Amino acid sequence: MAAGRRERADATRNRRAILEATESLLAEHPPEQVSMERIAAAAGVGKGTVFHRFGNRAGLMRELMLERAHALRESVTEGPPPLGPGAPPRQRLLAFLDAVVDVVGRNKGLLAALGQAATAPRDAQKDSSEQHSVYGFWHGHISALITEERPDLDAEVLAHILLGALQNGPIVHLLGQGEGRRLAMSLRLLATGALEE
Repeated sequence: MAAGRRERADATRNRRAILEATESLLAEHPPEQVSMERIAAAAGVGKGTVFHRFGNRAGLMRELMLERAHALRESVTEGPPPLGPGAPPRQRLLAFLDAVVDVVGRNKGLLAALGQAATAPRDAQKDSSEQHSVYGFWHGHISALITEERPDLDAEVLAHILLGALQNGPIVHLLGQGEGRRLAMSLRLLATGALEE
């Protein structure tokens, strides 16, 4: 029994070290320079451990993004307002856009890596629904808040436009230069303008 517990503790520690090493490397290097070998070395584990736990590079990137997005999702569903329930929809929308920019700004390399994985052929993907679950939640939440505030608007398209702004080259470049606050303010202006009657 003790050996089983120790093995689980080792697996948990290794998973944490791998995810932290991946995030750290992606903060310093373009995604194409962050190999599984480099991640394993930075985490202090064998390359086989990384492959065994995450399957492949895309699986590792998905896992890291899902972990970061899960924390944001908990804040949205259970946290205090204005990000969590209890605030008016407009305030929640603006708080959520700020939070998404923060997640993307800290994980810009991860977002780029996920983008590469998302455009891979479908038969090369482990689980396309898992890959797009982060975007799906973000889009659904933004759409719902827009609909609550302005039911006459095309909330589905507006949510795609707001999120799409985070995925183009010049914006990723700005995030790389530490311009997250500037981007958040511009997204707030777009959202506020769209919600005006």
